[in-house]
Amino acid sequence: MKTLLPILLLALSAASAKGGQPADDLPSPPAGQTWKLVWHDEFDGDQVDETKWSYRPDGKRKGGWWNKKAVSVGDGHLVIRTYMDGDKPTDGCVTTQGKFEHAFGYYVARTKLQKEPGHWSAFWINGSGIGKVGDAGRDGTEIDIMEKPWLDDRVQHAFHWDGYGKDHQSEGKVVRVPGVMEGWHTFGLLWMPDEYVFYIDGKETWRSKAGGVCQVPQYMLLSDEIGSWAGDIAEAKLPDQFLVDYVRVYDLEGE
Repeated sequence: MKTLLPILLLALSAASAKGGQPADDLPSPPAGQTWKLVWHDEFDGDQVDETKWSYRPDGKRKGGWWNKKAVSVGDGHLVIRTYMDGDKPTDGCVTTQGKFEHAFGYYVARTKLQKEPGHWSAFWINGSGIGKVGDAGRDGTEIDIMEKPWLDDRVQHAFHWDGYGKDHQSEGKVVRVPGVMEGWHTFGLLWMPDEYVFYIDGKETWRSKAGGVCQVPQYMLLSDEIGSWAGDIAEAKLPDQFLVDYVRVYDLEGE
């Protein structure tokens, strides 16, 4: 991996990434190929970059409400807050839908997780084909790179395909990462035409070919959701927050 660092740093510099950002510990590329940064947000400004992200609509969502006011950018981070808006437990979600939709490559986010129960943070990929039934997940798959409903060392990776109704299918894996609740951590997905490989802090955690592997471009989401899966929101000392330092997408180039 050390031989790749000059290439990565050059790519980040050319893309005007913020100084001091850590280089990603990328999977080893095939012989004759290198990684190229093709999309990123370092959250350098003072507001959400709406050329890259859209807010998911305000309204009821699971056990709470989504509101764009829950999402902000400051101090070099995307911030998704969980708070009480009157009697409504509230958080939010942003997506690259319609602005960046992509198939294959390496997707990675550097995050600091929430501290309180009753809500969970997530970095995931989805697409309009998720509702199609008949070609397994090849025409659309929800890919949960990271879901974090527990306040311990467990992290969930998961897939959903063939819609969310009677034909719904899924596969998941819960992994343990000591210390994941403290400080910053990276969550990555290597999406290849024939396999998915998940990474946490640059270390492989799971491989799967669930649904036959999605073959179509999809969009990314960063979200926080309120619900009993994560415990009782009434027990949370709010406000709480989910921080994202950056999101980056790399493609292979070369032979």
